[in-house]
Amino acid sequence: MARYTGSACRLCRRENIKLFLKGDRCYGDKCAFERRPFGPGQHGQRRGGKASDYRVQLREKQKVKRIYGLLEKQFRGTYFRADRQKGVTGTNLLMLLESRLDNVVYRMGFANSRCQARELVRHGHFAINGRKATIPSQRLKAGDSVEVREGSRSIPPITGAIETVVRRGIPGWIEVDKEKLKGTFKSLPNREDLTMPIQEQLIVELYSK
Repeated sequence: MARYTGSACRLCRRENIKLFLKGDRCYGDKCAFERRPFGPGQHGQRRGGKASDYRVQLREKQKVKRIYGLLEKQFRGTYFRADRQKGVTGTNLLMLLESRLDNVVYRMGFANSRCQARELVRHGHFAINGRKATIPSQRLKAGDSVEVREGSRSIPPITGAIETVVRRGIPGWIEVDKEKLKGTFKSLPNREDLTMPIQEQLIVELYSK
């Protein structure tokens, strides 16, 4: 399976915004974006000038794609699925991204980043409604429960994530029992509940061309 293997901090610097791709490290003094808040590469500090509409739209799409850790084919497929649904396409897109299993595992605090959550899911450390789940892109429905499987409850990535989740908090549309290492996806969030700086309409405009 194709995956991005480069520096995660480089992506934050390219998008000129902290994407929180490296978990707890992003909240500390070691964050590369805090130390070098300019684009990567030898010309990173000289980038500027007036951006075209296409460039603004493309950068917004790249930013959201990188926040959720999807590759181009996955993201494009998710967008067209959102476009076929009833309602506002941009909002539908965000709801589809938020209901992915890897994202929910991250939101519940069982992983320090979506990348780590994706790896843990693939290795079979979680169960949905009591059944083992290994597909990070599996979408949850309201009322679905996610729990750490019995044999995985003491592994360092999960125990470490639970201890540091307080930095970012657990959103209101998710309920977590830290003692039982179990959470419930209560409902899809409302658009106003998503506080990340995302302008999804720009993505819709890009794909509508």
